[in-house]
Amino acid sequence: MLLSLSQLNISQQTALNLYLTILYCVSQYSVSWHYTMIPAYILFITALGITLNLFVLMVLCLQKKACTMAEIYLSNLAVADLCLISVFPIFTMISTKKFNLYLSKALCKLISFFLSMNANSSINMLALVSIDRYMALVHPLTTERMRRPFYARLACVVVWGVCVLLNVPMLMYTDVIHDTRRNFSTCDLNFPSQTMLLVYEGIHVFIFMLPIFFVSCCTLKIIHEHKATVLVLVVFCVFLICWVPLYVVSILELLSRANILNGCHVFRNLYFCQFIFSLLAIFNSILNPILYLIVGKNFQTKVKELFRQMSTNLSRSFKNVTQPTTHRGEGHFSSSTGLSS
Repeated sequence: MLLSLSQLNISQQTALNLYLTILYCVSQYSVSWHYTMIPAYILFITALGITLNLFVLMVLCLQKKACTMAEIYLSNLAVADLCLISVFPIFTMISTKKFNLYLSKALCKLISFFLSMNANSSINMLALVSIDRYMALVHPLTTERMRRPFYARLACVVVWGVCVLLNVPMLMYTDVIHDTRRNFSTCDLNFPSQTMLLVYEGIHVFIFMLPIFFVSCCTLKIIHEHKATVLVLVVFCVFLICWVPLYVVSILELLSRANILNGCHVFRNLYFCQFIFSLLAIFNSILNPILYLIVGKNFQTKVKELFRQMSTNLSRSFKNVTQPTTHRGEGHFSSSTGLSS
């Protein structure tokens, strides 16, 4: 059921009026490529991202050896990226339909929750990978006891748990709002007051900035100690290119929600920048498995071992299927004709 703006109390109307004005400005001055090229791009990165991340999970999960600390982080990163990419096309469809796509209240809540939770999980898993690389390269002896699979699994559980708790308000306060005056719908947070909305959005921006801080500090320390590998440097550069622009725009968007930045042209430019940079951030979920596959020699070795193992198993299975059949046929023939020795 759609919730109309007239059904909200005064404080809720104040909290949403500005956001609805932003969406109205965007819908009135949108450009054609937003509705033609973007869906094709989303379809491409979704298909490629699901394939690559499933491949990473297959390599890491089917190997005979126990997973190392870094591999546990990478497998959880692949899961987060896989979930994020799977949900993102629905979110994009809402925007490309000029906010006239009808969603049920339950679907609106679930899409917002899973999108935000997996985005948080993905970037925090990248931070864990960077911290692990820092410990392994800069302090290999002093941190040896801490670099065990048990602690890696514990860290992943903590990250998933915090990301779920952080996004519980998405399930509680996200709603489908219909603006009858401007005749369009939106799926967004519907807090009782503007203050609660700004506080929650501010916490989200801060939580998103923490991984950038940890990844930057760990990588710069590794570089300072002259122990940086090609993979560490490439992953760090790709991380900054994909995520930093979105954070900058998110801070500016928070200022617009606080009515510090206003004007239709400001709202429109911020929205389109945030949309494009969100697509860039999602592209990082595709680049991660590509980087580890192309640059990471350890991962390349595991891929070769997996295919060698699969080839050996298939060869053995083929021999087991063909040889017993031949023997049974020969035995049956000789016994039935009385020619057995």
